[in-house]
Amino acid sequence: MSETARARSGLVAIDHRTALVAAGDLLLLAGLLIVGVIQHGTDPLADPLATAETMAPFVLAWLPVAALAGLYAADAFASPGRAIRLVTVGWLAAANVGLILRSSPAFDGGAAWPFNLVIAGLGLVVLVVWRGAVAAVSARR
Repeated sequence: MSETARARSGLVAIDHRTALVAAGDLLLLAGLLIVGVIQHGTDPLADPLATAETMAPFVLAWLPVAALAGLYAADAFASPGRAIRLVTVGWLAAANVGLILRSSPAFDGGAAWPFNLVIAGLGLVVLVVWRGAVAAVSARR
């Protein structure tokens, strides 16, 4: 399909790197949340529903916020500084949306202050390091 036809149809072309970065984002967020589940005494394999319920608000928040923040745009990795700025804004917004979702009646768990700080802070560190590294490697190519 040509670019013109793709644009008219509303389809978005996702390149290989973007798909890998998106998968990395989700794997890192899932890993961070699974570590938290384990730290609180739940075996994610024995109780996958509780683990999924812990992850769902943040994944549901991350996907649209990351897209709106331009985290999957072609120039998102133009430089490590740009990647870090974008992911910082994107994650802080997504973490807050995820916390709002988690505090809603739709999800069990609530959002106590220590959890809010931990998920926002650790998520930010993990994603900044990841996105900064991807941008640094991309800039060398």
